[in-house]
Amino acid sequence: MNSTLRVFGPIVALAAGVLGAAALVATGPEVTNRPPEASIPLVRVVSAESGEFAHRVVTHGTVQPRTESELVPEVSGRIEWLAPSFASGGFFDKDEVLVRIEAGDYRIAARRAKANLARTESETDRAAKELARQEKLAEQNVASDSRLDDARNAQKVAAAALQEAQAALEQAQRDLARTEIRAPFEGRVRNEKVDVGQFVNRGAPIATIYAVDYAEVRLPIPDSELAYLDLPQLYRGGQSETEGPEVRLHTDFAGGQHSWSGRIVRTEGEIDPRTRMVNVVARVPSPYAPSEEGRPPLAAGLFVEAEILGRRDAAVFVLPRAALREDGRILVVDEEDRLRWRDVELTRADREQIVVSGGIVVGDRVCISALESAAEGQRVRVRDEAKAPKPATTNAERGAA
Repeated sequence: MNSTLRVFGPIVALAAGVLGAAALVATGPEVTNRPPEASIPLVRVVSAESGEFAHRVVTHGTVQPRTESELVPEVSGRIEWLAPSFASGGFFDKDEVLVRIEAGDYRIAARRAKANLARTESETDRAAKELARQEKLAEQNVASDSRLDDARNAQKVAAAALQEAQAALEQAQRDLARTEIRAPFEGRVRNEKVDVGQFVNRGAPIATIYAVDYAEVRLPIPDSELAYLDLPQLYRGGQSETEGPEVRLHTDFAGGQHSWSGRIVRTEGEIDPRTRMVNVVARVPSPYAPSEEGRPPLAAGLFVEAEILGRRDAAVFVLPRAALREDGRILVVDEEDRLRWRDVELTRADREQIVVSGGIVVGDRVCISALESAAEGQRVRVRDEAKAPKPATTNAERGAA
């Protein structure tokens, strides 16, 4: 019996499984085959608006004085007095006395030169009278030619000595005046190297000073950005016919953000062969003048961001950068919510936006969503519709608003 179960048991179990499966299939629900539904992508669009757009170029630079020089004494001597403003960071006016050198020896030299001038003036007068007397005697034929020649020679020597004495007195007076070292311009002391009682030599620098009438910032600009700016071009033998563009300087200092306005005044003479940059110079007047807003001075050495305002283009469209596809075209959603490719005339493109001068019209719905694949006439769903930024508004002006 055990052998019978071992033989027929598996057969019975298999038959029961087959009958059970057949019963499940027979009593199960009917399945209806349906075609797959097409997936319609959801996209975002902006409505194109035309208007005027002001180009701008953003760069960075360090503030530096317009004029900086070494303060150098023109005479030697011991310093007997320093102005209170003659210290690092001190301000001074033009022609203000900054340093006095002991002048006793130079006063003595001036008196000696003056006395020598008086003596040579007397000798010159005497020589002139003697020459006149010899010429009168020669007319009467009572004076020899040698005496007349000697008188003429003596008069010339005396005249030369007089000129030398006059020059010596002028030099002595100038050296005496140079014992007072005056400021060549309105400015500020960067650093000083001497103190009272110290002996200084002619030609040895005693301080570094710089002017405060203007501050300048040297700004590098890529040559590809030059097309958007009207920079002053200076040619040999003439002045620039155009005024430089306005520039706005911004920086974070002393816990706040501050701004200054200036202009581009010149372009440096060459293009950097390594970076392909052109350096322009921005100038800001009265960088240390107090302001009503309590703004700090535009001090030398300050690192600033410069926004140079460029040319203005009329009747252009400003769109988000996401609107530009890899092939330089854009996608527009028509009235039937279908995608249409457009070839556009691209004026400018940066990381935030693009400027289009042709290829679209006012009111076009421009797709700004990323799509893995897009085909002409493909149906889409529009999630929302917004207006593109005003063309006349730059990023900096939007931030200020």
